[in-house]
Amino acid sequence: MKSKWQEEYNTWRRRDLSGKHYIYWWVDGVYLNTPIKERTCVLLIIGATAEGEKELLALEDGYRESEQSWIEILLDLKARGLEKGPSCAVGDGAMGFWKALIQVYGKTRPQRCWMHKTGNVLDKMPKGVQKKAKSDLHEIWMAETKEEAEEAFNLFINKYQAKYPKAVECLVKDRETLLTFYDFPAEHWKHLRTTNPVESTLSTVRLRTDKTRNCGSRITVLSMVFRLFLSAERRWRRLDGVPRLTEVMEGVKFVDGIREEEDTSLGSYTKFDSNSSCFSQILQFTTNRVASSIITEA
Repeated sequence: MKSKWQEEYNTWRRRDLSGKHYIYWWVDGVYLNTPIKERTCVLLIIGATAEGEKELLALEDGYRESEQSWIEILLDLKARGLEKGPSCAVGDGAMGFWKALIQVYGKTRPQRCWMHKTGNVLDKMPKGVQKKAKSDLHEIWMAETKEEAEEAFNLFINKYQAKYPKAVECLVKDRETLLTFYDFPAEHWKHLRTTNPVESTLSTVRLRTDKTRNCGSRITVLSMVFRLFLSAERRWRRLDGVPRLTEVMEGVKFVDGIREEEDTSLGSYTKFDSNSSCFSQILQFTTNRVASSIITEA
């Protein structure tokens, strides 16, 4: 069984990726208990296809979560045919992944995981304050618009800066990349705010590897983790707003989750929403132009 898993894993990690494209990535590094002297750090990437399906894209061991380990993984993906990086990559802030990403897929937008960030901020505050602070953090990433999120962000700073400067510093240092998701379709926000596609599977992986930590080599552990993720992959939920994925891939601009269309006759960008007053104004403007043209010709 072990040899079969190892063969399957080695075949998978060398597969051709030509013609593949993933719109979003979720990235993480997890430490597992193994018989090796140092705990194994497994680096993994889950990608979302244009059809909204999530797939395990990369799974390798590395030296901690170093920049060099991630560069090797990303360069290998590119060498096997994955020419274009994702539009957005989601992960925590502790990894060397972000420095590696700039060097290999420099156009990808980074999004920090709010689940990890919330935990890191609260760890720097007394337990008696954490419940209220957590609620205030939710007000940021649950805001309807980026402007409202910025206001909630400023409020958090003003409320906690004096007494808990380390907690505020932890939040502020990733301010821009915590709010990246506002530039993507609103249907995708819940997928982009956290690394849940990875975390939901890791609990099972950790449990299994803890039970077998004295029963395998490095490659055995990687092969078993690979099999566990493939098994979980069949149950991964498809992304909402699948038609929007093609728009993201084509570079369509979104503001506060809503697609923008350029109206050249007005000389400005407007949000495209058939129920909005802006759309009604454009429709009225066009109707008036047509009526005026008919009168002139008459």
